Parts: sequence; structure tokens; C-alpha cells
Amino acid sequence: MDAQTERPRRVSVTLAAFVLICFFLPWVELSCTGLKDSVSGYDLARSTSLLWLIPASMLAVFLLGLTKLIWDNRPAVFALAASVGGGISAFLMYRERLTSNRSAGLIAAQMTVWYWVGIVAALGLIASAFVFYSARSRSP
Repeated sequence: MDAQTERPRRVSVTLAAFVLICFFLPWVELSCTGLKDSVSGYDLARSTSLLWLIPASMLAVFLLGLTKLIWDNRPAVFALAASVGGGISAFLMYRERLTSNRSAGLIAAQMTVWYWVGIVAALGLIASAFVFYSARSRSP
């Protein structure tokens, strides 16, 4: 595999690992009259079962990206898994923002920088999957 197709694959694998790491970092910061607490994606997933699709899909993309047989012989499988996994992750993270951002009087909830970095990485994963597939399909 040449450098033109190797770089987007590495970027995809790195972004999948980054989204996976961000899942365990604080996503929501809650504050109430001087008291502060934070909640990670992992903590939120304990009450919302669909959020478990985020680490599962990122782990699948990560493992497919490391499997030479897949990205060498079946680049469409890797590109599809990366774009669908990134899309599912970004959608679920955005949906969580909509449900978590409802402040009720005294309790204020706001998304942390790790949430935003994770959602940008999930969207970047979609873009890098398309770049990988387009570069791979042009290669001889």
C-alpha cells in the first residue's frame, strides 16, 4: 500500500481511537449553586443503552483498520464501517447533547471540551473514510 492510501487509513484508525478515549472522559458538566460535577459518556451510557454503540462501533473501526487483510483486499468494508461508525457516534453524541442540555432551574448543564473534541473526531472519521476509499479506489 502506498503513502497516498496509508495516511487516510492511519488517520481513520487514530480518530476512532480518539473517539473511544473521549467516550470515557467528561462530557457534561453540571453545576448547582457553587457545586460542580461532571458526567462521562460511560456514565451516561449506563442509563441510555444506545450510547454503547459508540465504543462498540469505534472498537470495530479500530480493529478493522488494524487488520491488513481487510484494508488491503476489501477497502470498501473498512470505509463503510468507518463512515457508518462515525455517523452513528456523531448522531448519538448530538442526541445526548439535546437531552442533557435541558437546564431545570437551579441545575445548569453544559457540554465539556471533551464532548466537542469527540464529536469533531467522529465527523472527521467520516471524512477520512471517504478519503481512504477514494484514494484506494484510484490506486492500481
